[in-house]
Amino acid sequence: MASYTFNYSLKLVSMTYSQDEYGQEIPTRQEMEVLCDIRSIGRSEFYQSRNSKLQPSIIFIVKKFEYNGEREVIYDGEKYNVIRTYATDIENIELTCEKVEHDS
Repeated sequence: MASYTFNYSLKLVSMTYSQDEYGQEIPTRQEMEVLCDIRSIGRSEFYQSRNSKLQPSIIFIVKKFEYNGEREVIYDGEKYNVIRTYATDIENIELTCEKVEHDS
């Protein structure tokens, strides 16, 4: 079993929807801060991604019970999209993410 330190924190971002008085759905952005560990993208994963449009840039490890399928992560002020998840053991899950580039 891998050893994780959980010395970092990130925000898991989700959207919930409610209806206004006219029945229109109103999105509400919710952010939940959790502790995480960080791993680099492996060499083979990096080269495999070159054959697709995905560009993995970082792996975050979080506790499974805190992750609810969120597709967006904020770390160190930067936004990332979750492109793959992998349960490393009974307690932890890896979130392979690609950085969202800002519009210039």
